[in-house]
Amino acid sequence: MEETISLKEIADVLKKRWKLIAGFMLAALLVSALVTFFALTPTYQNSSQFIVSQGESETSEQSAYDINEIRSNVELINTYNVIIKSPAILDRVNDELGLDMSAGQLADKLQVSNAEQSQVVDVQATDESPQLATDLANVTVQTFKDEIPDLMNVDNVNILSEATVGEEPSPISPNTMLNLAIAVVVGLMLGVGVAFLLEYLDTTVKNTDDVEELFGHPVMGTISTIDPSEAAPQEEPGTYRKATAIDQRRENVGS
Repeated sequence: MEETISLKEIADVLKKRWKLIAGFMLAALLVSALVTFFALTPTYQNSSQFIVSQGESETSEQSAYDINEIRSNVELINTYNVIIKSPAILDRVNDELGLDMSAGQLADKLQVSNAEQSQVVDVQATDESPQLATDLANVTVQTFKDEIPDLMNVDNVNILSEATVGEEPSPISPNTMLNLAIAVVVGLMLGVGVAFLLEYLDTTVKNTDDVEELFGHPVMGTISTIDPSEAAPQEEPGTYRKATAIDQRRENVGS
């Protein structure tokens, strides 16, 4: 016979073990706060943008943008995204900033992207220092602009916006509120799981239902527990001994 558990039984277990569940939640919240504020190093991100524009037209009568050239520029961006993270660019960035990093280490700090069919390329740099993240984004874009005419024999890159450091830069990680929220959920799940595990391992007899299930026989009667405050008052032992001594004296006098 399969055992089933009702919603009332679930509520009873949660009510009975609520302190245990709350303890797990608080413990998880405390651990998450300690790790977030003292163990994890904040990282900052900043970005610089450049646009791949149409070059000067060789024919004077063509003043508007050529749709074919725009399409060609968009297709070039995929190539530019690879070149900008190549040693040809990043080795020069490393020398410009005076860093002691390899091109691969710098490439890990950069993310190059552009919206679909967009000529604007966004170069994002991430570092533990907000100033270095800003400098890395700006110098990478400027170096790419200076080197691309020699590498590709084209001059169609213009800087659209430069990265700047705010007065109070905010780190992108760790996300304090998200970490604390996850800790509360994990603590809640662990607490509920342990509460039901303890309830499952608890084999003590608690009520008549447990007795009937254990022995397979119906319960014929129960013995109620009497509250001491409701019991009949009794004479104090000292009062009884005192009364007995007085009665003994009276008997001696009468005889």
